[in-house]
Amino acid sequence: MDYMQTAQLNLAPYIIEFGAGQPSPGLLPLKLLREAAENRLSNDDASYLAYGAEQGDGYFRSVLANFLTEKYEMPVDSGHLFVTAGASQGLDLICTLFSRPGDTIFVEEPSYFLALRIFADHGLNIVSLPMDDQGILIEALEHKLSRHTTAFLYTIPTFHNPSSITLSAERRERLVQLSRQHNLMLVADEVYHLLAYNFIPPPPLATHIENSPVISLGSFSKIMAPGLRLGWIQTGAKLMNRLAGCGLVDSGGGLNPLTSGVMRSAIELGLLEKQLTNLKSVYHRRKIALCNALRELLPASIRFIEPDGGFFIWLEFADNVDTEKLLVAARRRNVGFLPGFKFSGNRGLKNYLRLSFAYYDVPELAEGARRLGMVIKESEK
Repeated sequence: MDYMQTAQLNLAPYIIEFGAGQPSPGLLPLKLLREAAENRLSNDDASYLAYGAEQGDGYFRSVLANFLTEKYEMPVDSGHLFVTAGASQGLDLICTLFSRPGDTIFVEEPSYFLALRIFADHGLNIVSLPMDDQGILIEALEHKLSRHTTAFLYTIPTFHNPSSITLSAERRERLVQLSRQHNLMLVADEVYHLLAYNFIPPPPLATHIENSPVISLGSFSKIMAPGLRLGWIQTGAKLMNRLAGCGLVDSGGGLNPLTSGVMRSAIELGLLEKQLTNLKSVYHRRKIALCNALRELLPASIRFIEPDGGFFIWLEFADNVDTEKLLVAARRRNVGFLPGFKFSGNRGLKNYLRLSFAYYDVPELAEGARRLGMVIKESEK
């Protein structure tokens, strides 16, 4: 029988692919989800097999609201939650409902490369906003607002992908003030907010949904398992009415009712908490190992910030380095990464690259850093 591929990622065992921004197979919680599924399906409730409520199953949204209330340390109302088939599907739906081809949107520079692909699919005009180690430069946003009419601003405020930067509390307040002042919709991709290590990030932008045009995206892909294809949108009543009244859910019902039921049990049984605790411990250990290896094996001229959460390390090289060309040499050493231009709205950032420490354990991370160091030294000859 021919090999039939199931998972998106299919790597040869001799390759260390730092571009893999997802959990390693050993972190996928098969036993926990089997327990959750058995718990949910042992009930005589067949409603999970029907078309779901447009906003998402009410019982699931209630237990999710309680979970987020504890984690965010702020009240979360289940009426402000809309169930999605993951953050990417949620972002695509936002583009469908709140923009039209040719509209301008603001993104950070750098920004999540696959979000940029979704925006391209919708024919959106991207205007990039510079960042520093505190997040978006608010003065640059103010300048752009004076020159552009925009459908929304897309931001990754906590443990940013790819830079791992967290938007400071002061800039969050200023960003929300500008949002209210200009009626600028903020689409906050907050999928890494719960993956903090020894650091407490500022409150999520979801805090402001009742008094500002904010849509917050969350996902179980980062805190449970990507194959669930389950996430949520958190927003205020006006924007929620548009989401819950759209043709997609009017036709097909709420998204993923069966998976929502399984995740309801996972939350109620404490299994999500168990998985999240394990992920944070493993990722923290892997992050430390990779950062230490990079400091030891890479030239001191290459700069990076050690992340406080999330998956990623963002390396900055000298201006004359092209990491797309460096990747060609890296492939010959059986090591990979994502070059910086992928994260740029205008094919800039050529002297940057992104590494992920989510997929490999400590020995592989150290070996990958060794191979990358060899590639860089050879390129400098």
